[in-house]
Amino acid sequence: MKGKTILIVEDDAKIRQLLKIYLEKEGYEILLAADGAEGMKLFEKLDPCFVIMDLMLPHKSGEELCQWIRCDMKSDIPIIMLTAKVDEADRIQGLQLGADDYITKPFSPREVVARVETVLRRTANRCSKISYRGLTLKPHRGEVKFNGELIPLTVHEFKLLYFLMRHPNQILSREQILQELYPNEERSVIDRTVDVHISKLREKLEAMGGAPRFIETIRGMGYRFHAY
Repeated sequence: MKGKTILIVEDDAKIRQLLKIYLEKEGYEILLAADGAEGMKLFEKLDPCFVIMDLMLPHKSGEELCQWIRCDMKSDIPIIMLTAKVDEADRIQGLQLGADDYITKPFSPREVVARVETVLRRTANRCSKISYRGLTLKPHRGEVKFNGELIPLTVHEFKLLYFLMRHPNQILSREQILQELYPNEERSVIDRTVDVHISKLREKLEAMGGAPRFIETIRGMGYRFHAY
């Protein structure tokens, strides 16, 4: 499930940090919000793949946030609700609002990780985005953003980045990349073509303010997407 961004909306700083540590250990990218209004802003800007939210939140309650995601944003991304309410009626209400799962406090962070993985397996078709270090690629829309800002790519640059991001931290040879970009071409498409595409793509990524160096050249071997 690597490459998935999870937004945690929780007003208790200790719980926020604890969940962040445990989920990052599993390879998820974590966004943090301390209240419902901040959660909305981050959701609109960074478009996460998953939301874990407390029900009792300042400014906007978890119920309101959940309803806003489902109705106003028309998003079906997975949502897990955290709550101190143990009443069955509260749990049912949360699920009726569109939550995929419900965890009562106190809980173990390991349980949350396990529930996230279960929900993601069940809802795998709902989010095909890949995210690493603020760089998000949406295969169905052909769209790439860094920290919410659109990066204009050519078709080949997009295909190249998608291929690299699907194989995070793996060295891909020029031959593998050529095969991916030009599957039906004669082998007369030379290796230099890959270098040109990589160089243009790198230029566009690095032109984004604050962007890390995502693509590494591994001498004599190929290229690697530096994900984490």
